[in-house]
Amino acid sequence: HVQLVESGGALVQAGGPLRLPCAAFGRTFRSYAMGWFRQAPGTGREFVAAINFSGGTAYYADSVKGRFSISRDNAKNTVYLQLNSLKPEDTAVYYCARRRSGPPGSSDLRDYDYWGQGTQVTVSS
Repeated sequence: HVQLVESGGALVQAGGPLRLPCAAFGRTFRSYAMGWFRQAPGTGREFVAAINFSGGTAYYADSVKGRFSISRDNAKNTVYLQLNSLKPEDTAVYYCARRRSGPPGSSDLRDYDYWGQGTQVTVSS
C-alpha cells in the first residue's frame, strides 16, 4: 500500500512562487515515475508534470512549461512541484500521483494508481 500526502498549498499573488512537496509512504517510491495533476472548479483533472523514477527526465504540460519545475528526492521519498510566475488561471487543487503503467511522461489519469488528497493553490490577481 502507498500513501501520498501533498502540502504547501496557499493563497499567493500573481507572479509569486510556491513549492508543493508530496511525501510518499511506501517502500517502492524510487521504482516509479510520479506525476502532478490539477483540477480547477468545474473542470476535469488535467496533467501538469511528470518525472521518471530516477529524476533524470521531466515532462510538462504546455500551459506550465517554463514556469513550473518537477523534481524528486528518492532518499526522502518526496516529489516536488515548484510553481513560478503564477497566474490566476493556475488556481486549482493540485494532486500528486504514482504512475502504474504507460510511458514515464504519461498525461493519462488511467496510468496512475495512487493519488494524494490534494492541496489548494489560489492565485490572486
